[in-house]
Amino acid sequence: MKRDYPDRPIVGVGAVIVEDGRVLVVKRATEPLKGQWSIPGGAVELGETLRQAVVRETREETGLLVEAGEVIEVFDSIYRDPDGCAQYHYVLVDFLCRLQGGELCAASDASAARWVSAGELTGLQLVHNTERVIRKALADSKTARLPPS
Repeated sequence: MKRDYPDRPIVGVGAVIVEDGRVLVVKRATEPLKGQWSIPGGAVELGETLRQAVVRETREETGLLVEAGEVIEVFDSIYRDPDGCAQYHYVLVDFLCRLQGGELCAASDASAARWVSAGELTGLQLVHNTERVIRKALADSKTARLPPS
């Protein structure tokens, strides 16, 4: 699937994994956002549900097994080139996820992975939508939005 200059928006998913008041972030190894911290996630494959995609992408990027809970937010992520053309256009569905197992290891499209507290988020210089979604998930994780253990 062609990711840059697509014919139509690409549907993607993101996993906000909250564990002991911290959230997992990954450093992107590919464009867009190469070298920036974000949440694990990627494009939905043909025949795959959104929840299947978020579980697969998380395992591929981090080695962790998660269970997808409720949708935190849905939004557009559009990156334009210097001429104003849409170089990347994703419709992203971010899920609050519960850690089920596995061993943390950056892989696939992630060059690094680590757990961070809410206080560390600002120092990571996350894209605005990512930080907002993470903060929302941290607040929501204190309620009944995560799937039961």
